[in-house]
Amino acid sequence: MPDTASLDPAPLRLPPVFAGALLAVLACAFAAPIHAAPAAAPVAAAPTAQADPVATAAPAAVVEDVDVRTRLDQVYDEAETRVLQLIANLPLLLAAALIVFIASWLGGFVSQRLHWLRMRTRNPYLDGLIRRAVRTVILLIGILIALDLLNATALVGAMLGSAGVLGLALGFAFKDIAENYIAGILLSLRRPFEPGQMVKIDSYEGKVASLSARTMTLITLDGNELRLPNALVFKAVILNYTSNPKRRFDFAFNIDASQSIRKAHAVAMQEIASIEGVLTDPGPSWTVVEFGATGVVLRFFGWVDQRHSDLGKTRSEAIRLVKGAFWRDGIQGPKTTTHVVLAREEETATPAVVDHEPATSAGVDTSVNRDIDRQVAEVQSTDESNLLTLKDAT
Repeated sequence: MPDTASLDPAPLRLPPVFAGALLAVLACAFAAPIHAAPAAAPVAAAPTAQADPVATAAPAAVVEDVDVRTRLDQVYDEAETRVLQLIANLPLLLAAALIVFIASWLGGFVSQRLHWLRMRTRNPYLDGLIRRAVRTVILLIGILIALDLLNATALVGAMLGSAGVLGLALGFAFKDIAENYIAGILLSLRRPFEPGQMVKIDSYEGKVASLSARTMTLITLDGNELRLPNALVFKAVILNYTSNPKRRFDFAFNIDASQSIRKAHAVAMQEIASIEGVLTDPGPSWTVVEFGATGVVLRFFGWVDQRHSDLGKTRSEAIRLVKGAFWRDGIQGPKTTTHVVLAREEETATPAVVDHEPATSAGVDTSVNRDIDRQVAEVQSTDESNLLTLKDAT
């Protein structure tokens, strides 16, 4: 019987050389279509005039997608780096913020205690201006220290340059506001009036209430609040009624032309001098304003101390007393007389001569009025910026 093992077919075994060659051929056969496809695309597309836009745009879309992802990755990496740096520098940031907070608190503390620096004045507006300036300077010093701690001092130069250009532009845009602000500072330095004084600025009259950075507030005699721009006040003609405690009042009386001027003057002077509050130095005075068809106009003057007496009330009392005295002494006011001639008079009657005025001026005071000379001398001696000198002194 034949052996079963000899009946099995023997396995096919190729030499190693042929096996390697066969594997190389198979690899080339399968790899050829993959590399040939991109090369065949231009040949197939050449005869076709109209190519598919979707197919042609595909490579550009892929490239753009790759660029966007690359940029997003770069932005993300940069943001992550900055966040990490911020976390690393967080103690310095907290220290800088603490320095600015301390500078702000210290500026407020020092500005409220200007007497320590001997910078306090009697002017409330100037005190507020100095207080704000001291607080701002201390705060700026704190900000500079904080920026130096963060190694960002280069930012200060950029900020100052920008602030200069911005300030120039804002100066032209807000010229009126800047003018009022500077005028307020100059008014606070010159101080032509004090709070509570009665002043007249151009045609506006009232008591000074306050002076702010932009406006000055007056309270009129009607009780209204009047706000005037500081620039207008600085350039206006200012009449200060209260700077001199002594102030003069006056009033006029008309008497008939037939009445004695000397008698009317004597009676009026006696009544005015008897009023409580009317000063004796300078004392009451009078003058004749005019002599006309309506009679004689007399004007009387008196002085009061505004710190103790009201000008209007004293003037009213003087008018009341003089009117009563004239009535008691028979000094009459002007009468309107109409003389009508109906026929020609053959003989003109000679009227009786009644002379109510003395024929001499003996004892009449015609000296120079020196009521305000003392005040003028005080202003000349106390005003250090006075540029006027007497001719005899030069």
